[in-house]
Amino acid sequence: MKNMQEMLFEETVSSKSVFEGRLLHVFEDTVRMPDGALKTREYIHHRGAACVLPLTEDNEVYLVHQFRYPFHAVLTELPAGKVDAGETHLEAAKRELKEETGLLADEWIDLGGLYTSVAYSDEYIGMFLARGLHQDEQTPDEGEFLTVEKRPLAEVVEMVMNDQIRDPKSQLAVLKAARLLGV
Repeated sequence: MKNMQEMLFEETVSSKSVFEGRLLHVFEDTVRMPDGALKTREYIHHRGAACVLPLTEDNEVYLVHQFRYPFHAVLTELPAGKVDAGETHLEAAKRELKEETGLLADEWIDLGGLYTSVAYSDEYIGMFLARGLHQDEQTPDEGEFLTVEKRPLAEVVEMVMNDQIRDPKSQLAVLKAARLLGV
């Protein structure tokens, strides 16, 4: 008997690059379906990202507020950013924490990860909990403007549940950390 992967697998027959930008690479592939039919799949390749929940000894979370152009709005999120070439998700999380908040951490706990948009993108975001925080110099990327604030973890959980934090990587990292810590 075939396993689920074998029964549902779509074999790539051909792949064509449609657009290549600084952040995204769009492909149009032809695939053979499990029944033998040929179909087209469009998807976006993204090299991945990392997200970090910086938690103080007093169970306060550092949040960032940043304008997100696709929504024409300032969103509340956890510090995060793309993985640079040759970088691991953890290395990216450490770099982004320092760039966006000026914080360094002594302890890093892997919270797992998520696929952001399974129907049309291969982006994977690794999520981490950072503790043992100490202040260093904030070094945002050129053209990156954001503000930073601290809020109690329990309040941040309520912000997620009340739809005040709509960013999925931040939502999931907050809820996983809260569950892990019994909040």
